[in-house]
Formats: sequence, C-alpha cells, structure tokens
Amino acid sequence: MNLLSVSNVSRIGREQPLFTGVTFGLNEGDKAALIGRNGTGKSTLLATIAGILEPDEGSVVINSSAGVSYLPQNPSYNKDDTIREHIFKSHSPKLEVIREYEEICERMQNETTPQIQTKFDELNNRMEKENLWNYESQVSSILTTLGIGSLNRKMGELSGGMVKKVALAQVLVEDTKLLLLDEPTNHLDITTISWLQDYLAQTKRSVLMVTHDRYFLDAVCNNIYELFRNKIKLYVGNYSAYLDKKTTESEIEANTERRIESVLRVERDWLMRGPCARGTKAKARIQRDEQLINREKFSADKAFTFEVAGRRLGGKILELHHITKNFPKGYADSKSEKNTPVIKDFSYTFNKGEKIGIFGDNGSGKSTLLNIITGDIPCDSGTIVRGENTSIAYYMQNPVFKDLNMTVLEYIKEAAEIIHMNDGTTLSSGQFLEQFGFEGKILHSPLETLSGGERKRLFLVRLLISNPNFLILDEPTNDFDIFTMNILENFLAGFKGCILIVSHDRYFMDKVADTLFIMEDDGSISGFVGKCSEYIEYKREKTALQEEELKAKKETARKEEPPAQKTKNEDKPRKLSFKEQKEFEALELEIALLEDKKPLLEQQMADSDYEKSAAAGKEYEQLCEKLEKDYARWEELAV
Repeated sequence: MNLLSVSNVSRIGREQPLFTGVTFGLNEGDKAALIGRNGTGKSTLLATIAGILEPDEGSVVINSSAGVSYLPQNPSYNKDDTIREHIFKSHSPKLEVIREYEEICERMQNETTPQIQTKFDELNNRMEKENLWNYESQVSSILTTLGIGSLNRKMGELSGGMVKKVALAQVLVEDTKLLLLDEPTNHLDITTISWLQDYLAQTKRSVLMVTHDRYFLDAVCNNIYELFRNKIKLYVGNYSAYLDKKTTESEIEANTERRIESVLRVERDWLMRGPCARGTKAKARIQRDEQLINREKFSADKAFTFEVAGRRLGGKILELHHITKNFPKGYADSKSEKNTPVIKDFSYTFNKGEKIGIFGDNGSGKSTLLNIITGDIPCDSGTIVRGENTSIAYYMQNPVFKDLNMTVLEYIKEAAEIIHMNDGTTLSSGQFLEQFGFEGKILHSPLETLSGGERKRLFLVRLLISNPNFLILDEPTNDFDIFTMNILENFLAGFKGCILIVSHDRYFMDKVADTLFIMEDDGSISGFVGKCSEYIEYKREKTALQEEELKAKKETARKEEPPAQKTKNEDKPRKLSFKEQKEFEALELEIALLEDKKPLLEQQMADSDYEKSAAAGKEYEQLCEKLEKDYARWEELAV
C-alpha cells in the first residue's frame, strides 16, 4: 500500500533553489533515508513532507489511513507541561482513549457517581475491544527503555538530551504508519541508539529519516535518497550499497567527462578555423558543440585529507590521580535525588598516541570527566598533572564565540593566516576553509548569520589549526554531514598526539578510538581494549549468557515445585474489579522497570571488586525473587 507520494516538489533557499522537481514515494514497510551535504535541504524537505512548511511548487500526499509522526531536530514544547501531558497531546486515537481512561480512573479515586461509572465502563470496554491493554504496556516499555521514568516532571526542567528522548518517545508510541525522523540519534547514548536501530529495523511502520549515523543507515534502510545538485536520486539498498553504486557512478562520469573533453579538443580546432555555418550539417555540428561546452560538468567530491604540523609531546603528557566528583542533589542529569558519585577515585596516566573513546549512558558523567580534565569544572578530590609541552584543544558541544560580528575569514585569520601542513606545504586560511565547505560569499559573512551547524564546523576548523597535541572532543559529529565527518576521521586517524573523545556515532568511534573508558553506574571507570562495536557485542553476549543461565535456574526450580491444585472455577473468565485493574497496570510497569534493571546489576556482578560484585549479586537475587512474585500475580490477574 502506498503511504506517501511526493510530486515535483521544489523549495527556494536564501539565494538559490534548495531542490527542484523532487518526486518519489514510500510504500508500507519501506525504510528510507535522505542524505546529502549540509545545506542541500534535507531537513527542509522532511519538514515539507510533514506539512510544517509549504512547497513552493509541487504536492505532498499522505494516505489518509496511514497517519504521520514527525520528529524535528529541535522539538518544541510547553515548559509547564509534564512529560505525560506532552506525550499524550498526540491526536492518536489509541492514545486519546488511554488518556481518557487514566483520567476517569483518577476521578474515581475521589468520587463515584453513576455518570462516572458509566463512562468508566464504556472506556473499559473500548480498552478491551481494541486490545489497548497490550498497547499501553508497549508504551510503558518504550518509555522505560528510553530512560523516561517519572512522567510527572516538567518539560522545562529537562536537559536538551532528555527533551529529545521525550519527543522521540511521543513519536514512537503514536499509532501511525509513517515515521519522519530528523537526526533521531542526536543526544542519545550508544546503548539507546542500538535499541532504536533494532526497533526501526523490525517495525512494520514506514520510515523516512535524516541521519549521519552510518551503522544506523546500514542496519535500518533499504533505500537511500541523495539530494545532490538540487535534485533527488534513489539508490536501492542500504548505505554500503549506496557507496558501491556511487563509486561506480563517479568512475563512469569521470570517464565520460574525459571522452567529452577529448572530442571538444578536436571540435575547438575546427571552430577556430571558422567553418561556414550556412550548411545544415555545419549548423547542427556547431549547436552540438555549444551544448557540450555549456553542459553541467562533472565535479568529483573533494577527497581532502590533511595533517597539520604537529607539536611535540613531552615525556609527561597528562596524569589523573584519584579524581572524584559527585552530582549535587537535584542536578539536571543526575539519576538520583541524592548526592551521587559520577566519578569515583579514577586514576590514569596518558601515553603518546593514545586514542581513547568514552562510553556510557546519558547522565553517566562523560562530559563531566572532560570538563574536569580541561579545568572548566573542579573535581571534589584528586589532582591533575599536565606536562609542560601538552597543548590541549577542547571541542565542546556548544562552542562559545566572543564576537559574532567577526566574519568567517577574520575568525580563522585570528588563529592563523597561513597553515603549515605536515608535508611541508602551506595553505592560506581561505584555502583551508574551502576544504570544509566555506567558500564564496560566506567567507565574508558575520558569524551571527551562520547556522548552528556551520558555527560548530567553523569552531572545529579553528581548533584543528591551533596546532594542539592533545585533542578532547565532546560530540564532534552532531550537525555534521557524512562528507565532513569523513574529512575529520581521516585527520584524526593520522593525528600523532593523544585523543580523548565522546561520541554517540559508533562508526566514528570505531574509526578513531581503539580503547574505551567505560563509565559505570556507581561512578567507577573501567577500561576496555577494543572498538566500540566490539564492546557492544561483548555486552550483548554477556547479557544473553546470563539470561540463559537464569532461565535454566527458573526451569529447574519450576520442575521441582509440586503441581498446583486445580480450583473449581479456574476455567471461568473473571472480570477484574477497578482495584484489581489498577494493580494489574502497576504490576506491568513494575515488571518492566525490574527487567530493565537486570542488565545493570549483571554488569556490576562482573566487577573485579569483590564487595561490589557481592552486593550486586545479593540485590540481583532479591530482584529475581520479586520478579517471580510479580509475574505470578500478573498471571493470576491476566486470566
């Protein structure tokens, strides 16, 4: 079934068309991505399809039975709304019924009238008839997986990352068939991205998304639409298939361009001799030559790789001794309302050429560790010793510019007018900027006129030419297109100094980092030698093995239990009372939360510290006992 039809859609940008004549469609179950360089109009096209923007030309038709859910890059919200209110503001029919049912249940706790009871019975019947009990449990499971616990928190109290999670949750719980997602992985931790990847790959809903996460594209998409030269082109297959086809296509275009140039050399000589244009054949030949000369010429993507002249590292680089930091009570990213250790007694001595990635869930303290190392925030205890020759350059998530009236070129010239490359060549600041997409009028534009992504890219350029030997990067891939990321990856691969990096992009982390710092829930930091994808696979295998062991123990315990005695009325279905229904709902939520906590305890049980491992093991046993009781009661009520 066709869900989306886009026909001859065009949009005009600030100076020229963003895209023209865009035509494509999506069928049920399709998983597609929009890719292209920054500024080609990917987000604009997605917003146009969602109905947020009007096309200058053309039309967008969405199947009336499908319904569409749209996740923008920067979700809007009412800061006074609770998370629950924000999520249930959706016009989804199923969510509206669930919202009404929950509201009537709250009213019945304080008052019971014949009208309220009638309304409750009506909604209760609809919940059963439309199988919404199961749907509500799915909603609870999604919220729990995304780390959204308390639904009563105000939206205005949440961090930017949590706002994006709530917005993502709202989109995923809606009962629509078409998802439009603009950078859905931004601000998510790697574990959550992995879950979202599996969810989108398995869902029957159709997906059209903009993302720079290449593993995500590979695992989810079966179609890639590239916005290039103001047009859209379909490449069937995932991102790896797109790269293969794009390479072949570029080779063919380059060979064709060489053949045309060879023909034109001959034709130019003929034209220079001044042929008589009176004959029909001569006129046709001249017209053909003019068409060839004025054709749209092939231009290959710039494969710019570079190494700036590095600054020598000394014998002592950077030493951390017994670093400790606690979250204060009520801190925005803290998972607890009490003082919680985010970094506990961490020591490390950096060696030359180390490239270390930092892995951990949102709120685990990754950015805190970076800010302590750079001196932006103090540690509660411990010392940091920096070598005399160590020059640290820090790329922060939200860079600060002192003077937004400076032009792009002035901003870079302030750091260096001539950039010395590692191969002995030099580039002017303007030439260097061109390699990162800053060319033409934009070089003389004030910083205040740049988009957020352009400012971040410019900040990175200035950082790289400042000749550091220790790079600290906090989410450097946000708002960058894939082409810019390839340039950055190539630079970091050849960088001779030390790198400490936080990124949610697994492909980027795999190419840059060969060792990981793992931020644990108790504030300790452990090490893992290997790539990010290897660590994720290690965690999956470990969790699967522990689940198998637990399943075997449960099966053994079940076989040893005496057979349950049958009751006279066991085959008769029974309608739950209001109190039992609320207990049933509470049990489902509690079971989901307990199941979510199991992997965390399993991870702690493997800790090399015996006391930590033993405490986690004891808590794990208590959790399993609680789960067994909850499941038993849930089964009683579910009959």
